[in-house]
Amino acid sequence: MTLSVLGWIGTAWLGGELVCPSRPGMDKLVQFGRKAWFVVRVLSGYEERRIRAYKLQIQQRIQRAQTKKEALRKLPEQIILSEFRQMVQQMQALNQQLEETEAAIDEYFKPIDKNAQIIMDMQLEKEEKQMKEMTKVMQDQIAMQREIASKGARATAIESQDTQASEKMSEGPPKGKP
Repeated sequence: MTLSVLGWIGTAWLGGELVCPSRPGMDKLVQFGRKAWFVVRVLSGYEERRIRAYKLQIQQRIQRAQTKKEALRKLPEQIILSEFRQMVQQMQALNQQLEETEAAIDEYFKPIDKNAQIIMDMQLEKEEKQMKEMTKVMQDQIAMQREIASKGARATAIESQDTQASEKMSEGPPKGKP
């Protein structure tokens, strides 16, 4: 009978329900056995170790939950930061592509730019020549006008001298000679 009582106590301890309908006195014995078994566990320190282990387990769960909660709280911030990093990387890649494209365009148009520079230099030289020629023509024209003006002035001076001489002659012969 002790084996069966211990078996029932063990079953009760494991969570089984011991109800013996045919033996009502057995229920009291089982209750007593449970209490005795609990006292033995408490006295041996088993129950205290179990409570400490359970407490440690709960503390670890709480710690994991808090860590998870902080990770979830930081998650939006991390998502924003990662998206920002991606945007920055994309912008840097785009800038690099733009620089490469610009360099390729510059390289492509380098011969055309060279030819354009040569043409512009030729045009500038042509314009300078034209300006020099125009300046020379204008200087020649001014010189001719001056010459014509001086000739005209000489002619006017000679005419006025001629007019004065003819007026003197028309006035008569000089009075000093008879």
